[in-house]
Amino acid sequence: MSRVSSLTSNKNHMSQAIKANDPNRRSWVDVPANSDFPIQNIPFGIFSTDGTAPRTATIIGDTVIDLSALARLGYLSDTGAAADVFSTSTLNAFLELGKATWRAVRDRISDIFEADNGELRDNSDHKAQVLSPAHAAQMYLPVQVGDYTDFYASKEHATNVGTMFRDPANALLPNWLHLPVGYHGRASSIVVSGTPLHRPMGQTRPDPEQPPVFGPCRLFDFELEMGYVLGQGKPLGHRIGVNEASDYIFGVTLFNDWSARDIQKWEYVPLGPFLGKNFGSSMSPWIVTLDALEPFRIPAQERLKPILPYLQQEKDGNIDVNLSVLIQPEGGEEEVISRSNFKYMYWSAEQMLAHHTVNGCNVKAGDMFASGTISGPTPDSYGSMLELCWRGTKPITLKDGSERKFLKDGDTLILRGHAEKDGIRIGFGEVNGQVLPAIQ
Repeated sequence: MSRVSSLTSNKNHMSQAIKANDPNRRSWVDVPANSDFPIQNIPFGIFSTDGTAPRTATIIGDTVIDLSALARLGYLSDTGAAADVFSTSTLNAFLELGKATWRAVRDRISDIFEADNGELRDNSDHKAQVLSPAHAAQMYLPVQVGDYTDFYASKEHATNVGTMFRDPANALLPNWLHLPVGYHGRASSIVVSGTPLHRPMGQTRPDPEQPPVFGPCRLFDFELEMGYVLGQGKPLGHRIGVNEASDYIFGVTLFNDWSARDIQKWEYVPLGPFLGKNFGSSMSPWIVTLDALEPFRIPAQERLKPILPYLQQEKDGNIDVNLSVLIQPEGGEEEVISRSNFKYMYWSAEQMLAHHTVNGCNVKAGDMFASGTISGPTPDSYGSMLELCWRGTKPITLKDGSERKFLKDGDTLILRGHAEKDGIRIGFGEVNGQVLPAIQ
């Protein structure tokens, strides 16, 4: 199928109802109360079990579903996806197929696991090949990320940072309310949840009257973000319009864009972040489809300045997702330090993608972009230690009595998130990573 005909097929398919989102569906697979993964979710990831190769999966409740086995047994034959697409170690081949196929596969999985459907439920041999307990699954980075762009799309976060480092009356730079500000990040250092990261080394200038020094980052920080995984793109020279952009976004993950604040402060003028950011970013292993999040869309924030036509979005741009940030000291208990929400974004994912490609920049399956730090309007909803502790002037006291201005070696930083409406909870699981000492 040509790229043009494929896109036309996608657009025609978009007008159909999303069957898998039916709130009345129930699964024959057990779903514990408050699970992130009811039958209405059906996220996608890459997993393996002992002695097996990584392959595509989804999850319902606490049960991982092997999509390569499901396809090999013929259950996905009418979805437009060849069985071998699900046997690879990344989702990239599946992402290439486009939204019509993503939706068909998700709808078919929803049908197979519907409570009153016995075609797999009553086949013990097939169930043994397809189902695994989540605790036995090894999860992997779900996509081979080709390119990665980080945005700066939360007004509250941009205002807080501008207030700290510039005149509070002019916290937002002149361009900020007119376009989604972004920069190109490092794709090779994106890692899956559970991967520890060493404290980065680099140049800093703690004393502005003295020359810079080299050593471990002292102001190690997290950034509460959401990451977007792209599917089928457009070739160089073409752009993706804001009102078609959701057809090109496969799904959303939790994303921690770790930050070395002192390294970043010294290096970022005039070209922006470099060593202060490229040492690592962490993403959750399950990608929640944009389709699954459609019921949780809400109106965008009020525009404070008129925006140009190419950024004017017809559908609701924001998504209501509750987010939490937790610290677990080494050997200690995890503790919530922030509660925020995805709805606080000023710029939507569709606006970010439209702006990203308006100059003809090409994007391809597996590319990612991230929202930038998500901060709410109150101090307990800020999305970074920089803000929560206000540049170190308001330290957080944890349950064990220790204080944090920034992250310490041994700390594990955890992000969790879920959307909930009318009794349906669509969650992302979590993304976590431990801070290891610098390699000197």
